[in-house]
Amino acid sequence: MLVERKIIERPVAVRLLKALAKVHGGGVPRPIEDVHMALEQEINNMVGAETGGFLHIAKSRNDQVAAAIRMQLRKEAIELMKNLIHLQESILSVAKKHTQTLVPGYTHLRPAQPITFAHYLISHFDALERSMQRMDQNYKRVNLSPMGSAALATTSYSIDRSRVSGLLGFDSILENSLDAIGSRDFALETLFHLAILSTDLSRIIEDLIIWSSSEFDLIDLPDEYSSTSSIMPQKKNPDVLEVMRARISHVIGNSIASTLILKGLPSGYNLDFQEITPKIWESIDSVNISLKILSRLIERIVAKDSTVKLAKEFTTSTELANMLVRQHGVPFRAAHRIVGRLVRHLIERGDTLQDLEVEEVNRAAKELNISLSLSSRDLTSATNVMEVVGLHSRIGGPAPSEVRRAMTKRIALLKDWALKVSEHEKRLKEGERSLEIAVRSLCSRG
Repeated sequence: MLVERKIIERPVAVRLLKALAKVHGGGVPRPIEDVHMALEQEINNMVGAETGGFLHIAKSRNDQVAAAIRMQLRKEAIELMKNLIHLQESILSVAKKHTQTLVPGYTHLRPAQPITFAHYLISHFDALERSMQRMDQNYKRVNLSPMGSAALATTSYSIDRSRVSGLLGFDSILENSLDAIGSRDFALETLFHLAILSTDLSRIIEDLIIWSSSEFDLIDLPDEYSSTSSIMPQKKNPDVLEVMRARISHVIGNSIASTLILKGLPSGYNLDFQEITPKIWESIDSVNISLKILSRLIERIVAKDSTVKLAKEFTTSTELANMLVRQHGVPFRAAHRIVGRLVRHLIERGDTLQDLEVEEVNRAAKELNISLSLSSRDLTSATNVMEVVGLHSRIGGPAPSEVRRAMTKRIALLKDWALKVSEHEKRLKEGERSLEIAVRSLCSRG
């Protein structure tokens, strides 16, 4: 760009570019002050100060640092999105096998209503989907070039900021120079998106730990992600998940710590910024590792059908009340009271709703001055666990038919995301090629 704008001579540019290529291949010596000054010193050693002195023209460490972080972060964002897509693919592959596997749906950590394991898995898919949307939106704000902002006020040289932006693979420039070097909101946004994603991952991890316990006994964890006790040979501890659960808390902590670093800073560049950068990479590493491990772990989970457990826990009680309303005109609150009384009596004698007799329901209704003529078919349809799940076929429900429709839609969604992420990668590679071609052309003419 400097040559094209006639700010430096072509022979000077050629010598600088060739020296930079050698340094790129061999690495920069250990910096005395920082990597930028070390690089400049190394170039001076190679081509002399009369040429190397032009290296830093029309730029500052301030815009260079901001650009370098953004260039690395956009690559990391693409890798994150790829790993997130892979986890979502794993979730759908397992869900496909379990459209009729029944498990409890919980509220307050108590069995509430029957659902399918596939329906449960799709709930996590959808939470992760929102993280994909946030990452994609954030990517657009990350991939903006601050180069040419210099220290804070641009430069009096006649530079072309858009040309540099294009050669570095940015989508556009970050226009206001003071904002470009003095803000790290793109880093905060990334960290908070990672914190939200980590929160969702932590909930999955917590479920896997609890559901694999003997008290719940809904799933079996793969042996390779578990370990035994040093003293109790019968134990199968979810060690990997527990460590992941702890590591994820660092991600949330990094987002808060970075906010606190930034909140009291004045305008312009401040060296406090450098304390944020390691927190970005640490958080990305933790999330990437978690995504990869969860993808492999979920694919190997063994889910157990819980039909008997669901019956014992009276999880079809709501449907029994709904049936009284829908087919016999009983006000819902009255139906709720009737079923509540029946459940209490069944618990006292150690029975379930499957042991309920038609006359018992009619008698409980009569105690509330409600006359019923319930049929045995009415009772069966409202207490058979699989039938009850099948009735919940509204959009977003757990019925096998609805779950299969939802999976088809989400499979198509993942294909779209994969294509979009591929486009991000393609644009970065095109930028790299443009830069290589421009350098090669300039050097060959030089």
